[in-house]
Amino acid sequence: MAVGLTSTADTLVRMRLATLQHDLRDQNRVSWIASGAVVGLVLAGGTIWVSAGGDNDLLVVALAVWMLGWVVGPLFAGGGDETVKPEYFTMLPLPPRTLSAGLLSAALAGVAPAVSLVALLSLAVAGAKLSIGALLIAIPAILLQLLCFVLLSRLAVAVYGLLLQVRTGAILAALVNAFILAFTAQGWALIAAYITTDVQGAMASGARIAPSGWGLVAVESAGRGDWLHSLACLAGLVVLAGAMFTGWSALLVRRTTATRSGVRPRRLLTASSASGAAGAKEVRSWTRDLLYGHRAVFAIAYGLFFCMMPLAVGWNAMLPWAGAAAVIMGGSMFANLYGADGTAYWSTLMVPGSSLPDVRARQRAFLLVFGPPVALISVLLTWWSGTDTWPIVLTVVPALLGGAAGLIVLSSVYAAVPTTDAHKRSGNPLNAGENAGEATGLAYVMIVLIALTAAPALVVALFASWWGVPVGLASAVLAWWWGGKAAAERLDQRGPELVTLLRHGRTTGEQTGKSSWTAKLDQLPRAKRHLANFCLGFGAIPLFPQAIVPAVFKLTENPAKVWFLALYAPSVWQWPIIAGMAALGLGMYAYGGFIYYQASKLKARPDSTDRTSAQDPLQQAS
Repeated sequence: MAVGLTSTADTLVRMRLATLQHDLRDQNRVSWIASGAVVGLVLAGGTIWVSAGGDNDLLVVALAVWMLGWVVGPLFAGGGDETVKPEYFTMLPLPPRTLSAGLLSAALAGVAPAVSLVALLSLAVAGAKLSIGALLIAIPAILLQLLCFVLLSRLAVAVYGLLLQVRTGAILAALVNAFILAFTAQGWALIAAYITTDVQGAMASGARIAPSGWGLVAVESAGRGDWLHSLACLAGLVVLAGAMFTGWSALLVRRTTATRSGVRPRRLLTASSASGAAGAKEVRSWTRDLLYGHRAVFAIAYGLFFCMMPLAVGWNAMLPWAGAAAVIMGGSMFANLYGADGTAYWSTLMVPGSSLPDVRARQRAFLLVFGPPVALISVLLTWWSGTDTWPIVLTVVPALLGGAAGLIVLSSVYAAVPTTDAHKRSGNPLNAGENAGEATGLAYVMIVLIALTAAPALVVALFASWWGVPVGLASAVLAWWWGGKAAAERLDQRGPELVTLLRHGRTTGEQTGKSSWTAKLDQLPRAKRHLANFCLGFGAIPLFPQAIVPAVFKLTENPAKVWFLALYAPSVWQWPIIAGMAALGLGMYAYGGFIYYQASKLKARPDSTDRTSAQDPLQQAS
């Protein structure tokens, strides 16, 4: 048994390292991995700096944040790193515990665990400041804490996948995820409320009770000479790791052995026209596919949480924009409708003249799902806020709805991303396949594009008040009509190519355009590529939370300072700092865009092709 466990773990680790080596051949993936590693190491360095300062209350809260990152991070990154999937080993005679131990070993062989290990060295720094015994206790505490982080992440993904297989579970998971993602953007309001009520000590006490604080408590106890308490904390980490490992193993068994039976239709399609049949089919997709329902609830809940969190500091000016935020997020979530269909689109393509009815049906379904709740949210929260923003809200919301309805079908046709077919989904519904990063990038681009569709009507509403409402309605109808028409024409012309893409993915011989673009990027210096990706990925930090939000706070005379740099400076320097932060954010976006524009003007070298998919990475481990 021990030999089998060791050989299985060794094989899976080598498979994981082979896939990592394969990823490092793709310059775009290298850019994202390097950017994430740099940011992680900066945060890890900050954690060590906190421990060196001797503020253990702040350190234990920082460790709790690291644990939270391990829990929620995979939920927004395509289901976490599952290059080595459990389903690959279903037919092998491996005991569940052996397979789980091997997968855990593979999960530990990556960039994220290495960065977290650096952050956990803060325990050794804290122990060294206390005593030699505390430093010795810190060594097993670091290893056990890292093991618990990774196990907690794997267990969270497994539980989340289980919830997505039940309708109520999918809704609950959507609410939790929406709150967490909104907290990453608007959590400053809740933090400000906590700070003003003087509960820092309570937060530190709670963080020590959480598993993320047990390692630090063990180190502190050893520093005081309380060896029994110290060993009890370490034993608690061992028991917790064993319990999580057992639970994860059980869920893996269920994932790799559960059978999925067909569902008997509750009501047959009785439509008498092509438009009616397409509409009925699309409505059934939205009501029966749990991922569709999950994403819709997530988008609406995100809009509510995002705009209601500032109420914690008494700022209600964002309430009217909850509906608009829900539409923008919803459009980004459904920017790959045909990619989600997968090879099932073949049945639609084989019906002559089906493109336009199918596209219009998808647009109607989107408006039916998001239109009524967004309208209700916008009206109620605008009335609740008491602000005089009715002309702007009634202008922007219809414009966004129409713009999103037009753009989601356009992006689904022109920028379709191959994903796993619905009937081939693994036990982890979060996993979007090998193109998860591309799907995420498409969602980010759609957020910007959908917001821009309301810009003309917004400008009219700002300068001409109620005259913006008819302009918003006109732009909504135009975007809906033109977007659907262009998408249908594209399907009529390139429908078979789309089916081929969704069935076979982008192989080396089938993605000339992508290979050409990769070849152009390869001609730029590596430092420029990495810097451009960094600027595009993090330009929002100085622009929005350090420039726009503090500017709004100053204009509304809000006293909260939170983490806004400008508001801590003398009043004479506040506006210059805000202007500097805005210039920095816009400059980062401008630099990244300019570098990519330069790449687009280059000529691809004929001998520079994308060979990253020429060999199955899992075969490289043999």
